Amino acid sequence: MDLHKEIYIPKPSPFDPDDLGHFGKFGGRFVPETLMPALEQLRQDYEAVRFDADFWAEVDYYYKHYVGRPSALYYAANISKEIGAKVYLKREDLNHTGAHKINHCVAQAVLAKQLGKKKIIAETGAGQHGVATATVAALFGLECEVFMGAKDVARQELNVFRMKLLGAKVHAVQSGSKTLKDAMNDAIRHWVTHARDTYYLIGTVAGPHPYPMMVRDIQSIIGWEAKAQLQEAEGRLPDKVIACIGGGSNALGVFNHFLEEKSVECIGIEAGGEGLEGRHGCSLEKGSPGVLHGQLSYLLQDDDGQIQEAHSISAGLDYPGIGPEHAYLKDEGIATYNHITDDEALDAFVWLSQKEGIIPAFESSHAVAYLKKMKPEEIKDQLILVNLSGRGDKDMMQAKDILAEQFA
Repeated sequence: MDLHKEIYIPKPSPFDPDDLGHFGKFGGRFVPETLMPALEQLRQDYEAVRFDADFWAEVDYYYKHYVGRPSALYYAANISKEIGAKVYLKREDLNHTGAHKINHCVAQAVLAKQLGKKKIIAETGAGQHGVATATVAALFGLECEVFMGAKDVARQELNVFRMKLLGAKVHAVQSGSKTLKDAMNDAIRHWVTHARDTYYLIGTVAGPHPYPMMVRDIQSIIGWEAKAQLQEAEGRLPDKVIACIGGGSNALGVFNHFLEEKSVECIGIEAGGEGLEGRHGCSLEKGSPGVLHGQLSYLLQDDDGQIQEAHSISAGLDYPGIGPEHAYLKDEGIATYNHITDDEALDAFVWLSQKEGIIPAFESSHAVAYLKKMKPEEIKDQLILVNLSGRGDKDMMQAKDILAEQFA
């Protein structure tokens, strides 16, 4: 397959939700009545283009000529030699704007333009989705407002400036934990009263139907490319596919074309933070089913159903919930989930930088770190695909402060 000539079009999946947006018991739409017409219209609008070759040809133009797709598949020889397995990195960090987020932003912006919307709003945690949204808004001449927790605004100052430079208005959300959860709350609140002319560009596989399915479909270009690239490079499927998980878009993006392959283990890595007995972001491992942001999924919550604050060194992973399809895949045993602590992620951040000359985002460092956590005898001579979801430029100032003694 020549990926430079082929056009990616999503395929129907055995893991698609039902007509009401449920993956098993998870997903659905739990929103104010005033949003139901907008969501139902979006579902119809998306289903009209979901498998439409003309729509995806337009998206493909921007993927190839603007984003820089297909993204490279890189054989990480140095870390492969160290751990005894053959490791390939899917280089989403090389995309324009520095992460996988630009994939769903381009496709949703093309849809918003076709629908005649004048304005795009978005929530963001680490800022990568916000930057990607501001980027496509500038590209297509749309107004843009981004909601970002005040805590994340402080630790992702560079991305905030990038958004403003691109013409977006950034709202620093002061409520709650002042992180991604609260940014999404305010974005939904804004959309309720502006749905007529505004497109809400959700940045992950979470939220009310059809967003989890739609973002999954779009991001699946990652796994579609990687599968073809590995066949060309190795002539076979990987034994393991590893990706970090916040809401879960980069993970489902790389998993989706491997989930039906019985020989492939898909492994999602949550934010272990300070450890499972301390502050963390492990909704799947330590959470319970509940409703947040229009969906039923696993959440970090207390016995009264009050949402607990998530924690991670990476702003993109400190979300107290998870996309509903991940909840379904966990319960059905179709994918495997584990966690990596802040300290382990920092170690991997330095490790990949110094072994391969590739500085990963703190989020992606969680996936890289899992290579060291697996037992050497269990992965010896295996073929492992790691989705490098973003680059570490955005984390430089934070890393500089945390690692000051190590690099004094």
